[in-house]
Amino acid sequence: MSANNEYCSSEGRWVHPLCQPLSVESSGPFVEMADGSLATVDSQGMRISGDDGVTWSEARPVCEGLNDGEPSSRRLVRTQSDVLSMVYLDFTDYKFSWDEKAGEPKDDCRMEVWTIRSVDGGRTWNDRQRLLDGYNANFFGFIQTSAGRLVVVLEHLVSNPGRWVVCSFVSDDDGQSWVRSNLIDLGGHGHHDGATEPTVAELSDGRLLMLIRTNLDRFWQAFSDDGGRYWRVIQPSSIDASSAPGHLVRLRSGRLALVWNRLNPERGTRPKNAPSQASEVPTSWYREELSFALSEDNGVTWTPPLVLARQEGGQLSYPCLFERRPGELWVIAGFAFKSGWKEPLPLRLKLNEGEFLQAMTERKSDS
Repeated sequence: MSANNEYCSSEGRWVHPLCQPLSVESSGPFVEMADGSLATVDSQGMRISGDDGVTWSEARPVCEGLNDGEPSSRRLVRTQSDVLSMVYLDFTDYKFSWDEKAGEPKDDCRMEVWTIRSVDGGRTWNDRQRLLDGYNANFFGFIQTSAGRLVVVLEHLVSNPGRWVVCSFVSDDDGQSWVRSNLIDLGGHGHHDGATEPTVAELSDGRLLMLIRTNLDRFWQAFSDDGGRYWRVIQPSSIDASSAPGHLVRLRSGRLALVWNRLNPERGTRPKNAPSQASEVPTSWYREELSFALSEDNGVTWTPPLVLARQEGGQLSYPCLFERRPGELWVIAGFAFKSGWKEPLPLRLKLNEGEFLQAMTERKSDS
């Protein structure tokens, strides 16, 4: 067993021997600034690190309503013209309430999506505007395309029947104005059912690929050939997944990288939860293993997935995937617990794209 495995297994956790511990005192989101430093935003504001996240500056205020307890409630992009744009959930008037008799969200449910931007490197923030009212939740995709368009993918709670749908917003002026796409509705009924917590990446041919969390044993996928304005190809993907989100990133090598929770353990199966107020279909909530895969053909096929980390009886989910340098990938579990939702135990890892690609190739040849 490697020293890294010994280090990470001290609390009943197994970590792949190709991973290294990541000395970062933040869970993101991260963005690289023009001078190579890192920036992040937490509930206190924007911070800068010149030592790869080991230490951070004092916070410079950004806006009210941010919540550090939800790991994927805000996303940050530095545009090609050096504008910082942030999309975030505003917890100022947060309230979630569900009518179990009717199986519907109550009228007072509220958590809005807002956006704000900075044109001076984060010293001041302006142009704050609301993208979605009502109730919304975590999201895993905010990118700028090669053509310069900002694209964020979001989920939104609807009624009759109560379920989630997803959509995108696009901006062609560095976040000054936004336009919404069509809604993607996969049906379902329950406060955790439907199409939820999307992630997005640009493909080599300019199309966009969205992967969508579902309770249907796999991610569903949607494609846009007009930069996220509309989504007209919507279908199940080949990627098995539990009812948990993934994070999809296009790497500088051109490959797609995905970190997520699979439907079942690497070896064996787990029984699904019975239908409930959360979901009208039996659902896998398996989150004890965090897996990683790569694609070299725009997501048509994927390498055999490798488990990055395992926390038996606990949870490793809501991942953040960040490419710090070409081929140097940071993986952080937004939710990391030793037992269910109890006893937090952070997971922050660094891995090398080339090393994992070789390991995946060897695994494929052995199968």
